[in-house]
Amino acid sequence: MIAIVDYGLGHVLAFVIVYQRLNILVTVAETPGDLAKASKLILPGVGAFDHAMQQLEQSGMRPDVDRLVLQHGVPVLGICVGMQMLANSSDEGALPGLSWIDGRVRRFNVGALLGHTHLPHMGWNDVTPVVGGGLFAGLEHDARFYFLHSYYFDCHQPQDTLAFSDYGIEFSSAVQHENIYGVQFHPEKSHHFGSQLLKNFAEL
Repeated sequence: MIAIVDYGLGHVLAFVIVYQRLNILVTVAETPGDLAKASKLILPGVGAFDHAMQQLEQSGMRPDVDRLVLQHGVPVLGICVGMQMLANSSDEGALPGLSWIDGRVRRFNVGALLGHTHLPHMGWNDVTPVVGGGLFAGLEHDARFYFLHSYYFDCHQPQDTLAFSDYGIEFSSAVQHENIYGVQFHPEKSHHFGSQLLKNFAEL
C-alpha cells in the first residue's frame, strides 16, 4: 500500500488519481495511525522549506515517518519541496531538514543563468538518468518532466545523484540513497512520463 503523506502541503489528490488509474492501491495518511499499513511513502511538498518542515512536525507524523524510513527501510519518494526536505538544510530557511540524504538545498545563481533564463525554473525540462532502470525504467531517453522551483538539491555525495537536468547549470533533478528517493519535478503533472515514474516507484 502506497501512502501519500498529507501534512497539509502538496498535490495529494493528484497522486491518488494517478495511482487509481494505474490500479495500484493507495491511501492518504493524515495521522500516524494511517501509516500503519504503508509499504511505500510519498512525501509531496510545495512552497517554502521552513514552512514545509514545520507542517510535517505539526502533523504528528514525523516520528513515524522517520521510523518507517530509517529503521524499517520503507521506500520513500520526496516530490519537489518534499525532495528538498530530504537534505540537511536549505538556503531558503533556517530549520534543519530531515538529513536523510547528505546535501544542502541551494538557490540558483541568477547571475550565472544564460539568456532569458530566470527564476523560478518553471515548465518542462529534460531529465537524464545517471543509470537506467529502477525509478527511471522506460524513461532512459527523451523523458521530460514539469518543474516549478528556485532552489536545487546540491548532493554532497555524487553517487546520490540519480538524474540531472540543466537550467543554466547542471543540477541533481533526482536523488537516491538506499531506500530514499527524491525528484525535484512534479510527476503528478507530467502526463505519461510522470505516470510511468510513479508506477516504477510502486514496483521497486
